[in-house]
Amino acid sequence: MTDLLLIALLAFLGAAAAGLLGALALRLLRHRPLAVSMTVVAAVAVTAMLAGTLTVAWAMFLSPHDLTVVTTVVAMAAAVSLATAMLLGRWVAARSRDLTLAARDFGEGGTFAAPEGQATAELAALTRELASTSAKLESSRERERALERSRRELVAWISHDLRTPLTGLRAMSEALEDGVAPDSGRYLRQIRREVEHMNDMVGDLFELSRIHAGSLTLTPTRVSAHDLVGDALAGAHPLAREHGVRLVGVRVDAVPVEVDSKEMSRVLGNLLINAIRRTPADGTVAVAAQRSPDGLVLSVTDGCGGIPEEDLARVFDTGWRGSPARTPPAGAGLGLAIVRGIVEAHSGRADVRNVAGGCCFEVTLPAASP
Repeated sequence: MTDLLLIALLAFLGAAAAGLLGALALRLLRHRPLAVSMTVVAAVAVTAMLAGTLTVAWAMFLSPHDLTVVTTVVAMAAAVSLATAMLLGRWVAARSRDLTLAARDFGEGGTFAAPEGQATAELAALTRELASTSAKLESSRERERALERSRRELVAWISHDLRTPLTGLRAMSEALEDGVAPDSGRYLRQIRREVEHMNDMVGDLFELSRIHAGSLTLTPTRVSAHDLVGDALAGAHPLAREHGVRLVGVRVDAVPVEVDSKEMSRVLGNLLINAIRRTPADGTVAVAAQRSPDGLVLSVTDGCGGIPEEDLARVFDTGWRGSPARTPPAGAGLGLAIVRGIVEAHSGRADVRNVAGGCCFEVTLPAASP
C-alpha cells in the first residue's frame, strides 16, 4: 500500500509540473488563435502523462531497455494526440473563420447567411442566434421602411389637403376684400367651415404626435359598454342622416371596462365617421359590444364593399387612405392611426376584417377588474 501511494505521489508531482508549465503557456498564448490553445491543451495532457510515467519509471529503476520502451510508447501516443489536436483545432478555426466572415457580411449587407458545413455545438448555437437576430433586424427594417413610407405619404397628403382649403380661403377673402362677392354671408360661412376643418386636421396631428411620443395621458374610469356605445351613436346620428345611412346597435352586452371615456369616445367616433362616409346611401352601419374571453369587443360594421386583401395590413398605418374611390374629400388618413394608438394605450388591440358587403373594425379592450 505504501509503494502504491509513493507511485501515485511521484506521478502526481511529474504531472503537476507539466500542468504548471502548460498553464503558464496558455496564459502567455491566450490571445492567440483557438487552434494554438487546443494544441497546448493536448500537449499539456500528453506531457503530464509522459512526466508522470517517466518519474515513476526512474523511481522504479527500470532497465535502460524497459525505460526506452516506455518512453517510445508514450512518445508515439503524444505524437498522435498532438496531431489530432492540431487537426481539430484547424477544423474549429476554419468554422470560426467562416462564421466571422458571415457575421462581417451581415454587418455590411444586413442579411446573415449561415456558413455551410458542420460546426461544433457552440458555433451552431451562435449561428442560430445570428440568424434569429438577422430575421428580427430585417423585420425591424421593414417596419421602419413602412413607417417612413407612411410618413412621406402623410406629408404629401397633408400638404395637398391644406393647400386646397387655403386656396379657397384666399380666393374668398380676396373677393370679400374687393367687394365682388355675390353673397358675402355664404362666403363667410364657407370660410368658417374651412377653418373648422383645418382646425380638426391640426387637432388630429397633435393627437397623433402625442401618441407617437408616448405622452398620451389617460384618466381611466369604470364605465359600461352601454354608455360608450350610446354616446357614440348619439354623436354620429346627425352625420348618418346627412349621408342617408342607417345607424343601428345590433347587440350591446353590459360589460364594464376601465377606460378613458373621452379617448374611447374619440375611437368610436372615428370608426363611425369612417364607416358612415364609406357606406353608400340607404346602407347600414352596425355597432356592437360583445363580451369575449379577452374582455370586451367593440365592433363597427359598414357597407363599404370591402378592403383589398393587400391593404388590410396597412389600414391602421399613419396616412393610409385606401384607393381614391374610398377616400373621402379632405381626408388625411389620421383617424384610424389615432384609433390604434389610443386602443394600444389602453392595452387593447384594433383589427379589421372583410365581411359580406363591407368590413368590420373591431376594438378589443380588457374587461374591468371585479
